[in-house]
Amino acid sequence: MTEDARFEDGAEQPLRLRAESGEDLEVISALLQDAVGISRDVAWMPKRRRLALLINRFRWEDAPQAARQGRPVERVRAMLVIDGALRVRASGVDPQDRELVLSLLAMGFEPGEDGAGTLLLTLAGEGEIAIEVEALDVGLKDVTRPYAAASGRQPSHPEE
Repeated sequence: MTEDARFEDGAEQPLRLRAESGEDLEVISALLQDAVGISRDVAWMPKRRRLALLINRFRWEDAPQAARQGRPVERVRAMLVIDGALRVRASGVDPQDRELVLSLLAMGFEPGEDGAGTLLLTLAGEGEIAIEVEALDVGLKDVTRPYAAASGRQPSHPEE
């Protein structure tokens, strides 16, 4: 009898994921919760129909093992690439502030007609980036080795 893969099985390998459905996007959204980046590391390439973000993502998939081993939790630099992007709008974000820290809370998709729709990046502080897309085509790829999180702890969201 074979055993299904577990979330922790990917803890030692760089992530390389693609989302082409709402279910796929939920996985990437969970892995990107609490990712942070700087606005200067966001590239909108309208001729290529691509939006790319270089982010520092918390390694949620490794956190349980780090706790068991008593070692620091980790982050890793990753590229989030949205292909088929037709239009990008931001609210609660100053596009002129190239040093603005962006903290990603979640990603969602509002489907439209024929596979098109709007990809929503919800940011801390009431910010949101809305990307109109031809179809859902999101890639996530770790691009550096993991490093100890500067805070030394797992992000938390206490209820108010």
